This record gives sequence, C-alpha cells and structure tokens, in this order.
Amino acid sequence: MTPRIVELGSGRPIVLVPGIQGRYEWGLPTAQALASLGHVVTYSLADEPTSGFDWSADDGFENYVRQLEQVIRQKGLEHPVLVGVSYGGLVATEYAARHRGEVEALVVASAPPPEWTLPARAQRYLTAPTLMAPVFWAGAPMRVYPELRTSLPAFGDRWRFIFDHGLRIARSPASSARMARRLRWLATARCSTARALDVPALIVTGEDALERVVPPDATRQYRRWLPGARVVTLADTGHNGTVMRARDFSAAVGDFLAALPAHDERPGRAPAPSSEIERAHRVS
Repeated sequence: MTPRIVELGSGRPIVLVPGIQGRYEWGLPTAQALASLGHVVTYSLADEPTSGFDWSADDGFENYVRQLEQVIRQKGLEHPVLVGVSYGGLVATEYAARHRGEVEALVVASAPPPEWTLPARAQRYLTAPTLMAPVFWAGAPMRVYPELRTSLPAFGDRWRFIFDHGLRIARSPASSARMARRLRWLATARCSTARALDVPALIVTGEDALERVVPPDATRQYRRWLPGARVVTLADTGHNGTVMRARDFSAAVGDFLAALPAHDERPGRAPAPSSEIERAHRVS
C-alpha cells in the first residue's frame, strides 16, 4: 500500500504530526489554517490501517519517529518546520533531537513531555481499552463541552464546529485499542533529549482551567529541552485549541516564524537562557 501523505499550500515546508487518535482527518482544520504559512504536509500515524506506512509492534514509539523521517525524505523537505500536536509533539521533538541542524523550527502544542506519568483515569483505560471504550467515548462530549462553549461562544459557530468535526470523526473513527497501545509505547519510548536542543521552538498550551488531557504545566516542561522556546497560551481553549481555534493557532505560529532570522543570519551558538528570552502571550 502506498503511504498516504496529504499536502496543502505552498512555500516553506511545514510537517504536521497528528495526535494520539492517529488520523490526519481530525486535524484538517489545523492543516488548512497552517497552509496560509507554507507547504503543509500531514499524514496518519503508521499503525492506522489507512496510513499506508509499514510498522512493527516490536518497534513501538520508534515507528512514528521513523515514519516522520520517511515523510520528510520522500517529499524532499529541506529544513522543515515541525508542528507536533499532543502525542505528535513528542514525536516531532524526538525527531528534532536526532536530526540536529536539519529542522528549521519546532512547534509543540499541548504535548505530553518525555517520561510523562499517565493520570489515573488513563491508567484505568489501559487495563481494558476495548471494554472501557464505551465509557470513554460516552463521556467525551461532557469532557470537551466546557472548552467548546468557551472557545466558540457564538451558538452558530459552536454548532457548525460540532457538525463539521462530528462528520470528520464519523468518517475517520479512532480506535480505542490503538490509542491505548500508543500510550503503552509512550511509557517505554527511548528519548534523545538528554542534551538541550538549540532549535527555535514554540510551546503552545491551552488554559489551565480548560485543559482536560495534558496539563499545561506538563507541556511547559518542554522548556527543559528547549531552553530558548517561546511560550504561548491560546486564550479560551484547552486541549483542542489547535482545531477549535485553528486560525488563532496558525496566527501564533505565523508570528513565531516571522520572528525567526534567516538561515545565514543565525549565530552558531546555543540560545540565551529561557529567563532572558522566553515570553508568553495570549492569542484571542
């Protein structure tokens, strides 16, 4: 089966790595918004039946790092910007750590950090993902509604998103068993972040009160490996801000990329300590 790689826009290469649900379709609003900034490439995670990529259960999390490398090489992308959403943030960071100097910039959005400890609720799902799937999916609307109501306060916008995103989910359903397997692989992932990365980076989180999946404080731990990172909070969003407020997310990424120096202007030294250059702002 031929690997299925989706491409949108033109210009600066941007690779969007999907989250734990694994389907590129769920992140299409994000990809479409980012296409205003460049040539966006995205795909489904390797073990999704529709992805077309080879994978091995024995390789675990390594499948996704290898897949990202294959996508970049197959499409001939030079110095791409990597955008990793949720689970994809760790995939993108691990690739950047192994390919230092080959990535223009890194964007990590609502991502679990290396060596993340799963919350008790997720641990319960892992014990019997198929059995617990009805409970998980039945509770999903209640978990996401506070964010949905705050992020999209206008009734029409809210129900338009529910309809459109509901269709995407119905046409490209996620698998609870595969999601649980990815969480188990995360627990045994071998990360290369012992040495800080000097790649320009943007860390994006939602609001503390609205994030129900990866606490913003956990995502902000990426500053340990990305000491020069800029930190942004997407106002009125939680874990799903990259989709619900895709244009705001794209605007934050665009501001970050616009501030980057040209390749030949970048100094050959590590970035200044984060206390000197880190700045957080809110995108409304």
